[in-house]
Amino acid sequence: MSYSWPNGARLALSLVVNVEEGAEFNVTDGDRGPDPVDELGIVLKKPVRNHGNESNYAYGINEGAPRVLGLLGRYGLPATFTAAAVALERAPEVAAGIVAGGHEVCAHGYRWAHQLGMSEEREREFIRKAAESIERTTGTRPVGWLSRYLHTDHTRRLLAEEGYRYHMDDYSRDEPFMDHSLPTPMVVLPYALDSNDMKIWNAPALTPQHWLDYARDSFDWLLAESVGRPRMMSLGVHLRIIGRPGRIGAFERFLQHVQAAGSRVWIARRCDIASYYASLDPAARRMPSEQTRAS
Repeated sequence: MSYSWPNGARLALSLVVNVEEGAEFNVTDGDRGPDPVDELGIVLKKPVRNHGNESNYAYGINEGAPRVLGLLGRYGLPATFTAAAVALERAPEVAAGIVAGGHEVCAHGYRWAHQLGMSEEREREFIRKAAESIERTTGTRPVGWLSRYLHTDHTRRLLAEEGYRYHMDDYSRDEPFMDHSLPTPMVVLPYALDSNDMKIWNAPALTPQHWLDYARDSFDWLLAESVGRPRMMSLGVHLRIIGRPGRIGAFERFLQHVQAAGSRVWIARRCDIASYYASLDPAARRMPSEQTRAS
């Protein structure tokens, strides 16, 4: 499909902020053990609480969220907050800040849990509960979905049947595409793992400067490549990771770098990118007008 981004932009940039804190595995929520994703890399396989890691997640809500929201607000940039629904239920102040900033909330599960292994009926309930919860906490029903990586063969079809308009669980391209295999075509907005700030947790030798260099190099390459074809870049961060005082500056320097590219870049919420891309395909269902805005 031949197309261009709005207002002659060459590269669409999606800033993604993951909100998982409070929705991770915890024995107090009936889980078999604490969440294995820990900055220290300590995996406890027994059904005990990891109080230290719980407080690390809480840092994302208490300190990281105000920093990230404040930074986006100062630069006037829209973002998509991929939120596990329970995380927003337990942190209504974060939900309010996201809404006040004009950002989008994309569903990141009801809990921050893998869907792999769920029956079709259970997965449908999981997807539906996430939408209903986020609508209660933010006033707007989510139109996009990101799994906790492991999902099922049925996920995309269930999302379409439940009214979602785009899906993020794909890493295959640097541009959107349509899944025409569904009765109602769905926009697939590929995400990126290589530039995600989770790398700072997973690779202790990786400093914020290394992460910033990689993110800027990714942006610069895609921007140069976009001379010949439209491109899209996703940058994913987490409240408890990038929101630390020794890391937030790297995120700010990235924002400064991309803003310097001016009108060549369309920085937009994912719902806006999906809506625009769907509008180019006559077989695709348009997203409701109340879900979109020009950025």
